[in-house]
Amino acid sequence: MFGLEIWQVALAAGFTLFAGFVKGAVGFAMPMIMLSSFGSFLPAELALALLIVPTLITNLAQAFRQGVGAAWASVMKYRLFIAMIVIFIPISAGFVRDIPQPLMFAMLGLPIVAFAAFQLSGRPMMLPIHHRRRAEIGLGIVGGLYGGISGIWGPPLILYLLSIHAEKQETVRVQGVVFLLGAVVLTVAHIGSGVLNAQTAPASALLVIPAMVGMWLGFRAQDRLDAARFRRWTLILLLLTGLNLIRRALVV
Repeated sequence: MFGLEIWQVALAAGFTLFAGFVKGAVGFAMPMIMLSSFGSFLPAELALALLIVPTLITNLAQAFRQGVGAAWASVMKYRLFIAMIVIFIPISAGFVRDIPQPLMFAMLGLPIVAFAAFQLSGRPMMLPIHHRRRAEIGLGIVGGLYGGISGIWGPPLILYLLSIHAEKQETVRVQGVVFLLGAVVLTVAHIGSGVLNAQTAPASALLVIPAMVGMWLGFRAQDRLDAARFRRWTLILLLLTGLNLIRRALVV
């Protein structure tokens, strides 16, 4: 089936279902879960191809869950962060061959782990209201610079949203909007690169089914989570994301 063994399809569907659930519950970590799990039984290029279409479709669902008006309001509210991402990803992409990937992963992973561990210890960090504009611009630049080099720009956004204590639905919606922009770029780029092709695209599209089922279940879990538990689970996933980046820094 699509050049894959039946057991590979079943395993990929199971991991995608779980990744969709996590994304629906807290808003992020789906590509990380899919790529790290797929890489254990599939070639790296095929693993990347399989996550592209589910990532695109689930980000659409996440961004527009409360409607077009709410999504547009989030774009306007966080326009400075989004603008920095859009501006600085192409700038830093030109240096991708000049900066060692292990160094970039470590430089992103270490502060994420420190922030999440500090927050989970019960000592919350909140940016003063008059510093939010500067923090939004600064973290947007950091996200864009890291995004162009490593393909990872979500953690700085999550750090910002947690620091300003953004409301639960808004946190998930804004992540969906920002990740959707990246997913569109990723899809177009890998159609051009040939990673997403006539053989891999149908297999990737097939995984939309378990991804959306998992996401629907995750949305139900998210709706039941109070703000404190939602924040705690987000921090736990952020901590795991940071540790995964450090792991990549050590093994690349």
